[in-house]
Amino acid sequence: MASVPFPVVPLRIADKSVQLCRGYLTVNIEPLPPVVAGDAVTLKCNFKTDGRMREIVWYRVTDGGTIKQKIFTFDAMFSTNYSYMENYRKREDLVYQSTVRLPEVRISDNGPYECHVGIYDRATREKVVLASGNIFLNVMAPPTSIEVMAADMPAPFSRYQAQNFTLVCIVSGGKPAPMVYFKRDGEPIDAVPLTEPLEASSGPFQDSRPFRSLLHRDLDDTKMQRSLSLLDAENRGGRPYTERPARSLTPDPGVLLQPTTENVPETVVSREFPRWVHSAEPIYFLRHSHTPGSDGTVEVRALLTWTLNPQIDNEALFSCEVKHPALSMPMQAEVTLVAPKGPKIMMTPSRARVGDTVRILVHGFQNEVFPEPMFTWTRVGSRLLDGSAEFDGKELVLERVPAELNGSMYRCTAQNPLGSTDTHTRLIVFENPNIPRGTEDSNGSASGPAGVRLTLVLALTVVLELT
Repeated sequence: MASVPFPVVPLRIADKSVQLCRGYLTVNIEPLPPVVAGDAVTLKCNFKTDGRMREIVWYRVTDGGTIKQKIFTFDAMFSTNYSYMENYRKREDLVYQSTVRLPEVRISDNGPYECHVGIYDRATREKVVLASGNIFLNVMAPPTSIEVMAADMPAPFSRYQAQNFTLVCIVSGGKPAPMVYFKRDGEPIDAVPLTEPLEASSGPFQDSRPFRSLLHRDLDDTKMQRSLSLLDAENRGGRPYTERPARSLTPDPGVLLQPTTENVPETVVSREFPRWVHSAEPIYFLRHSHTPGSDGTVEVRALLTWTLNPQIDNEALFSCEVKHPALSMPMQAEVTLVAPKGPKIMMTPSRARVGDTVRILVHGFQNEVFPEPMFTWTRVGSRLLDGSAEFDGKELVLERVPAELNGSMYRCTAQNPLGSTDTHTRLIVFENPNIPRGTEDSNGSASGPAGVRLTLVLALTVVLELT
């Protein structure tokens, strides 16, 4: 802790109400309001005496008072600036002020400080009269970070049953603990305070408060005509195809069906919406938790829980706001609850050949999606290349694709609690000149006469070694 001592300035006063033959001494430190970390702070120690000053010592008290760290000392015996005090026998009262300046106070400077003053006894210079004053320096710190996230994500979309949803606001770096609250679409949320976390198995919350409809919100998403879903190959017969695709990444869909053209994935997007609607305002529950940090700050977590209604909550703006005495204005973070829409699919390599490893990746959406969606891949009308029914993840990897996968259709389902969307992509596999036609197995590896000859050679080698 840096400190800058100020000189001791004597002030003459006329008050002689207290006079003792041995001299008198009173010490006090001027009180300070709470200060903000980073500010310059001056500690002022005032003392009144009619005797001759011996020394002034400032201490920083730590570890509950067991340790005193000396931060400033003035010793009159080695000072030549106070020669006018030599006439200590003259009976007059003097008021002195000793100051210590902290140029940039830190949280670690928080705590008690003491000012100790000693004067010589008026009767003899062998004795010293001591007195002290103390003050507690309260250093505040504004929060340094704020973040809003969804709890227990990613999570699936529920089409037939309401589910509870929790937003978590994490505020760190504040001292003392800040006040954290939520708003929805700019309006404060009247939440029921909780002291214990809600049980995960608890059902939808019932709102006993007066009814207030939220159906004034824009419900265009619920009025969208559902895209025609992809029909499986076994239902239509022959090669999988799409009916009136809503959007396509292919400039000319007719070109895509020609096996000699370069592969550009075809994408069909469909939307799913819940089969239930609640028109009443939900009841919100709010719970706070405080975690002290080693540096004296407090991390605050505010959890807002309610029964999610995708019809109403989709595209709702939620903000977490923080009030703190060290902040001149509230600190906030915002999130908009949005269902995934318009996934963008990228396939590498762009021209897949027999035996290549193909990667199909969702690398974004047409909108900002919150909370984070989960992804599930399936093959339309059949199992995936590894024999599994589905794969969970953002990227689907097909290793050493065989010619049989040419024209196969893959479905990626992206969903979060607000909604679900399906994206279909057709894989076009071109011939590989390095692999003759008909010589690859189901895994895309070479087989045939060359492989048979290699097997016979190996078998003959083993027989010769045995004989």
